[in-house]
Amino acid sequence: MSELSVKGNADQTGVPRALLMGALALVIVTIMGSGFARVTDVGVSRMPTSSAVATLLLRFDDLDDGGVAVLNAADESLLYKVEPGTNGFIRATMRGLARERMRSGVGAAAPFKLTRWSDGTISLHDEPTGRRLDLDAFGPANAGAFAQFFATKEPLK
Repeated sequence: MSELSVKGNADQTGVPRALLMGALALVIVTIMGSGFARVTDVGVSRMPTSSAVATLLLRFDDLDDGGVAVLNAADESLLYKVEPGTNGFIRATMRGLARERMRSGVGAAAPFKLTRWSDGTISLHDEPTGRRLDLDAFGPANAGAFAQFFATKEPLK
């Protein structure tokens, strides 16, 4: 039988003591640095607060010919007709929001809130699901697809 000798130092692990101490120092510096950044807001970027300039409450109804009617929910007047096969961004956005409503068990009756902000951006908010899309994040052409609704009807204040 052979006996195994047990050493009581860090060399038993096969990892040099200096490497372990360096790793420990790195962990401590990382935790302290992230704590400092959280307390002082170093590296944080914030969007300036803006106020709503114009708001439209919209309903989107499918038409028999494959188009989509964009209605002002306040008076049910037609703001715009999305012709079949056109305006893919509007169609895809509304399809995604409708799918979210179905998952949440919310009906299609509640209007969507389109808002033009004082900084020039446009957002679409679905209040029943709590979902908000900042449309400018998808580029100026896609945001413009929704911005045209403000030009077709006097915005609600």
